[in-house]
Amino acid sequence: MSTQPLDLRAVLAGFDAPWSPRIVTTVNDYDIRLARFSGEHVWHKHDNTDEFFLVLDGSIEIGLREADGERTVTLTREQAFVVPRGTFHKPSSKEGAVVLLVEPSGTLSVGDEHEEVPDTVDVTVGHRV
Repeated sequence: MSTQPLDLRAVLAGFDAPWSPRIVTTVNDYDIRLARFSGEHVWHKHDNTDEFFLVLDGSIEIGLREADGERTVTLTREQAFVVPRGTFHKPSSKEGAVVLLVEPSGTLSVGDEHEEVPDTVDVTVGHRV
C-alpha cells in the first residue's frame, strides 16, 4: 500500500482497455478498482459479496435479474449503486464511462457464475497498478 496520494488521472492514462479493472489500492480486505466501461459486460453474480459502483465519468446501465423480473438501473456521473450479493447483473455503457468499484480482494470480474464471456471482457481479479 502506498503512503502517497493516488492520482487517478495517471492511472487512467496508463490503460484504455474496457472491462479490465486496475487495483489502485486496498483497504483492509477490499480492492478499490478503477475500470473503463464500454459496450456490454456479461451477466454474472457474486455469491458471497455485494458490488459497489461509483461512476466518475460518463454513464452506465446495470441490468438486474431479481425475483420479480428484470430491471435496469442507470447511473450518471457521481452516482453510486450497490448490487446485492447473489443478484445476476450485467453492466454496460453505450458512450463509455469510468467507474470506481469496491470488492473483496480476489473477486473475479465475472463473478462466481456467469454466461459465456466475450473476448471484450477481461476475466481477472484486477491488475495492480
